[in-house]
Amino acid sequence: MIEELRIRDLGVITEASLPLGPGLSVVTGETGAGKTMVVTALGLLLGGRSDAGAVRTGAKSALAEARVRLEPGHAAVVRAQEAGADIEEYDGGAELLLARTVGADGRSRAHVGGRSAPVGVLAEVGGALVVIHGQSEQLRLKSPAAQREALDKFAGEKLASVQKDYAETYTRWTAARRELDELVSSSRERIREAESLEASLAEIAEVDPQPGEDEELRAESARLSNAEALRVAAQQAHEALVAEDFAEGADATTLVDTAKRTLEQVAEHDAELGASAERLAEVGYLLADIAASLASYGASLDSDGPGRLSEVEERRAALTGLTRKYAPTLDEVIAWAETGQKRLFELQDDDGRIEVLTAQIAADEARLRELAAEMTAQRRDAAGALAARVSEELTALAMPDATLQVAVEETDELGPEGADTVAILLRPHAGAPARPLGKGASGGELSRVMLAIEVVLAAVDPVPTFVFDEVDSGVGGRAAVEIGRRLAMLAQHVQVLVVTHLPQVAAFADRHITVIKNSIATGRTSDGVQGVTSSDIRVLGEEERVVELARMLAGQEDSASAQAHALELLEDAQASRATAAR
Repeated sequence: MIEELRIRDLGVITEASLPLGPGLSVVTGETGAGKTMVVTALGLLLGGRSDAGAVRTGAKSALAEARVRLEPGHAAVVRAQEAGADIEEYDGGAELLLARTVGADGRSRAHVGGRSAPVGVLAEVGGALVVIHGQSEQLRLKSPAAQREALDKFAGEKLASVQKDYAETYTRWTAARRELDELVSSSRERIREAESLEASLAEIAEVDPQPGEDEELRAESARLSNAEALRVAAQQAHEALVAEDFAEGADATTLVDTAKRTLEQVAEHDAELGASAERLAEVGYLLADIAASLASYGASLDSDGPGRLSEVEERRAALTGLTRKYAPTLDEVIAWAETGQKRLFELQDDDGRIEVLTAQIAADEARLRELAAEMTAQRRDAAGALAARVSEELTALAMPDATLQVAVEETDELGPEGADTVAILLRPHAGAPARPLGKGASGGELSRVMLAIEVVLAAVDPVPTFVFDEVDSGVGGRAAVEIGRRLAMLAQHVQVLVVTHLPQVAAFADRHITVIKNSIATGRTSDGVQGVTSSDIRVLGEEERVVELARMLAGQEDSASAQAHALELLEDAQASRATAAR
């Protein structure tokens, strides 16, 4: 609900702060005082069209700002968070700030949760918070989708259970139809894709690449290409270790062995030299082992033969051909082949998949038809009950000849919400044709129609805040009392703000706000007195309410008899509310 509404330089209102709360709040005041500026401010916060003419004369801009308290998971809070708004959460609730500034040049700026946002975002957030019913405001239930949704909520949990089953089946049905359409429409493309994949996989399979094979072949190619240099180096190293044909001097093995034996002859006199002799023995073994390896290495080079290099290069060329066509590396080529094989299986199974999908679609459609028929029957039952209850409310609201009709027409087309079209129609008087909401009724009548509908729907389809502007236009007496009573009934479920000129309505309020007009003369011209008009807004205390109701009743707020009548009106209204609450 809206906890506070601030207005600055809007119309005749210079600066005002309206502390609001739960229940029914009414706004009253003399004609021209600026009561409708409250509705205008809320309209701006709902993303309504900005008008430079609404900016107070002489001011640079007008401001409308609201502090709203909601449950943390409310749709408006979620949308605001998506827009980057700062949400303050405490005591199990979330506080959201909405603001709209309109400049004298007609430009406007919107802020959601302290962050600048497009006006469209403000409209989305505000649309989940406030519904305005007035002379020129759009209807909440204007669209067929909104009317169907309201009827479905009125129908209750039984319909909701069927809707859930229907929605799950419909999602599966539409997904299967899309897949089948794709399979059928792209059959030629899929055949060409399968043929291309098959040829590519056959080429890769013929080469049969192995993980890491390209690196192994690269190393072998480098060894074979330099075989002679490697052979010479190995032979010379071997001869240096074991000088079988070495030209001059002793080889390394002989020298190490001589040093070892020399130390062994005196090792008994010094343990340190004995240890050195043992280490030289180990070196001798290591040199002998290296010499043997070098001999084997040379032999392996001879065994490879000149044909092996040609084989390696041919294999490397085949692998390079794959990496050029399918992936940058050999491992990625192998991965591509694995993925391609799975895709080929899918493409080759089209006939089987089409058969399965066709059967599934037929079964799901049959089930959807059953559920849609059940939904139609429940909607028609609910439509009759809703129309009867709203029509009863219209009789109490001084529209005795008006009746509401809720038409539910079944179609052959299955949609996400069933196969029905829902239309809420109003027949304003006997003999008149039933017409859609918003047509064939005056602004005041339409406001009363919407009040009747909202009263009936309040328990099942609530919006946090409802605003009614001139809902009592054209009525008085007992009808006005009934309007006040029903506004109070609606306020048991939601926050209600009403702009009214009838004391019978104002008497039912939990909170009475008045707009006071002040005119200040600023000079005199040939055309008369020049002046500035501004208005103040304040919440009235109990005694002040009596005075304001007396003014509304008789235009004589100081009259004792008018105040007595006003007090009686207040007491009757409060007694009526207490009785309704029980």
